[in-house]
Amino acid sequence: MIEIRDLTKKYGDLFAIKSLDLKLEKGDVFGFIGPNGAGKTTTMRVLATLLNPTWGEAYVCGYSIYTHPKEIRRVIGYMPDFFGVYDDMKVTEYLEFFAAAYRINGPQRRKICNEVLDLVDLGYKRDAFVTSLSRGMTQRLGLARVLLHDPQVLLLDEPASGLDPRARIEIRGLLKELRNMGKTIMVSSHILPELADICNKIGIIERGTLLVNASVEDVMKQVRRQPVLNIAVSGDLEAAARLLEQHDIVESIEPRDEMLVVTIKEDIEDYSDLPTMLIEAGMRLTLFKEDELNLETAFMALTKGITA
Repeated sequence: MIEIRDLTKKYGDLFAIKSLDLKLEKGDVFGFIGPNGAGKTTTMRVLATLLNPTWGEAYVCGYSIYTHPKEIRRVIGYMPDFFGVYDDMKVTEYLEFFAAAYRINGPQRRKICNEVLDLVDLGYKRDAFVTSLSRGMTQRLGLARVLLHDPQVLLLDEPASGLDPRARIEIRGLLKELRNMGKTIMVSSHILPELADICNKIGIIERGTLLVNASVEDVMKQVRRQPVLNIAVSGDLEAAARLLEQHDIVESIEPRDEMLVVTIKEDIEDYSDLPTMLIEAGMRLTLFKEDELNLETAFMALTKGITA
């Protein structure tokens, strides 16, 4: 659905994006992560045919950004991080205005507007003025607008930016619903744990260079090659630590908050002997789980060019 080859955009001596290669298949949800100025918005604007690259090629649904920009605009829905709304319009009038721009006419126009309003859970606001909407509602209205023509590909630039926690949860739920509808989605965000929840692929970009392009699981493995376990027992924690130290896969043990933080040696994937060892020694396990590595930690490690 999206294919990028050696895509580069320069402003003087500054590379906004540099030699970017990326391929997304139908149904992929790609989380685009990077600090401000990393090149996320530039990449999306190029894919939306709103900005010409310095060199390189990009295809959306098989159409080249150079030779078929009109066709690309028919199959994408692009939502920028900041977009204008017309305050003197009601919600339905706003959507019908854009539906007319997409050449959706007659009774079908009102039907489609109502359907997308229901999809983004704004049906109860159809007769409200746009100026009366909260920030979260405005973001959902923006999503409704880009869904009017049923695009195959969605380019969403910071859709959760500036939203309160409840509004972020609502946007996340909507993105999951769009994913289930089979849309191919590229979404940039600074709300990193939420991207891990909805995306099957992650890209980390810094200074215009794509550092990582992989599944969420592979990104986590790249950052942490040593499992870290949280273990607790009812009884003598020190005795449990002494017992675990004897196993050759254990690299270090650190007591913390009435549990043991056990670091396993690099590239060891099977540590199932450890709970068996404790139970056979007569200890009762109350906690045994791998310490979760979140996407924020991965981002901080990889954008510094290190692994942890």
